[in-house]
Amino acid sequence: MDLTYTQEEEDFRARLREWLAEVLPRLPAKPSPDDWPSRRAYDLGWQRRLYDAGYAGLHWPVDAGGRGATPTQHLIFLEESERAGAPYVGANFVGLLHAGPTIAAEGTAEQRARWLPPVLRGDEVWCQGFSEPDAGSDLASLRTRAVRDGDEYVITGSKIWTSHAEVADWCELLVRTDAQAPKHRGISWLAMPMDAPGVEIRPLRTLAGTTEFAEVFLDEVRVPVANRVGAENDGWRVTMVTLSFERGTAFVGEVVACRRTLAELARTARANGRWDDPVLRRRLGRLYGEFGALWRLTQWNVSESERAGGGVPGIGGSVFKLAYSHARQELYDTAAEVLGASSLSLDEEWTLDRLSSLSYTIAAGTSQIQRNIVAERILGLPKGR
Repeated sequence: MDLTYTQEEEDFRARLREWLAEVLPRLPAKPSPDDWPSRRAYDLGWQRRLYDAGYAGLHWPVDAGGRGATPTQHLIFLEESERAGAPYVGANFVGLLHAGPTIAAEGTAEQRARWLPPVLRGDEVWCQGFSEPDAGSDLASLRTRAVRDGDEYVITGSKIWTSHAEVADWCELLVRTDAQAPKHRGISWLAMPMDAPGVEIRPLRTLAGTTEFAEVFLDEVRVPVANRVGAENDGWRVTMVTLSFERGTAFVGEVVACRRTLAELARTARANGRWDDPVLRRRLGRLYGEFGALWRLTQWNVSESERAGGGVPGIGGSVFKLAYSHARQELYDTAAEVLGASSLSLDEEWTLDRLSSLSYTIAAGTSQIQRNIVAERILGLPKGR
C-alpha cells in the first residue's frame, strides 16, 4: 500500500500551514483549565474560525455538512495543527469526533440537518452518556431505562464519566428500551437535550484536578422518539459505529502530540544531564519507533476505511487504540524519569499529562476488551466461555 502523499495533498498541507501561521498569533489567551464556561467559549471560538476558513468537518461527508476532503487530508490537518500548536477540539470532542460522525453515518436527513451544522459552526457542545456506575467495561449491561410513552421516551437512570456534561447542549445517550431482550439487543441510541427537566449534573474532579467528567442523573426525562438514531433496540450496532470513530480516529491528533513531547523530552534530557543514561536513551529511541509505527498504522487504517467506503473506521482501530494507550503511558513514565523529583509537582504540564495517561487503558474500551476484539475478529480465535 502506498502511504506517500500526492501533490494535491502536499498543496493542501502548504495552504493549511500558511493559514495556521496567520491565525494562531491572533488567538486570545487560553482560559484556566478549571473555568469550563470560558473553555467552552474558547473552544467554540476556535471551531468557528475553522468553519469560516473551510477546515471544519474535513472528515465528514458533504451531505452531512462536511467539506468532503479525503481521509488523508484530514490526517494532514491533524498533523499540521498539532505541530503548529493549534488548539485541540476541547469541549467539542464528543460532537466532532463521536456523535457527529455517528449521526452522519446513521442519522436521517432531518437529524443530520438539525444536529450537524451547529457542531461544525461551533454553536453547540455534546457530551457522552454511555458508562454507568454498575456497567464498567461491560457497557451492554447498562440499566438506564427508556419507556415509550406515545411520541416520547421517559428515561430514568444515571451515567458516570459523562464527558463535558456541565457545558453540553446535547448528550449521546445509551438507554435500555427492552428489558426482556438479550442485553446487546435491547439498547437504543438517543440524542438528549441537557436542559430537559429531570437532568441533574454533578461534576467529578479527576486525579489531575479537572472536572471534564460528571455524573448525570435522569429522573423521568422526556426525549422525543424522533431523537433516536437508528431503529429501536438497534442501539448496540449504532454504538459500535460510535466506538469505531472513538478508537479509530479520535486519538489521531494525540499521536502527533506525543511525538512532539518525545522530542521535547530528548531536549530536556540533554539539558539536565539525564541523556548520559544509556538505558534512558534506549527507551526514548524505542518510543520514537513505536510512535512512528502508530502513525503509519493510522495512515493504513484511514486508507483501508477510504478503500472500503463509508468512512467508518474498521476493527484496525482496536489495534491502534490498544497499542497507543500503552505507548502513551510509557511515554509519560519516561517523562517522570527525565524530570526527576520535579515530576511530582502538579505545576509541571508533563505531570498532569502523566496522570491523564492512566485513564487511556480504560477510555474508549479497556485494553482487555480491545484484546478480545483483536483475538476474535482479527485472529479468529474462539470466544471465551
